[in-house]
Amino acid sequence: MRYRALDPNGDYSFGAPFLKDSPAVVAQAALTRLLLWKGEWFADTADGTPYLQNVLGVTAQFNPDVYIKQRILETPGVNAIVTYSSSLNPVTRALTVQTLLDTIYGLTPLQAAL
Repeated sequence: MRYRALDPNGDYSFGAPFLKDSPAVVAQAALTRLLLWKGEWFADTADGTPYLQNVLGVTAQFNPDVYIKQRILETPGVNAIVTYSSSLNPVTRALTVQTLLDTIYGLTPLQAAL
């Protein structure tokens, strides 16, 4: 696997070395998949995490973690989720996900503020 590294602002960094064949590459792939909202990408509006459809708002009472875990597990290079936790801050409305992923290259942590 090969991905462009993200800079501290979450943008692709050009001119920097690629992430290649490592647990970090799979973690970044999972992160970018989580950050893509369903319907957001013009080339494939069916792709993305179904935040508006199943994770946020009224439907959140039906266990939104199922959809987030599914999105992570469908990431190329992810074998399994070893540990998973999520927390929602009702004041800032920030959803934080912390996982430990078993990847084809080894274990890697993934923390995402969604």
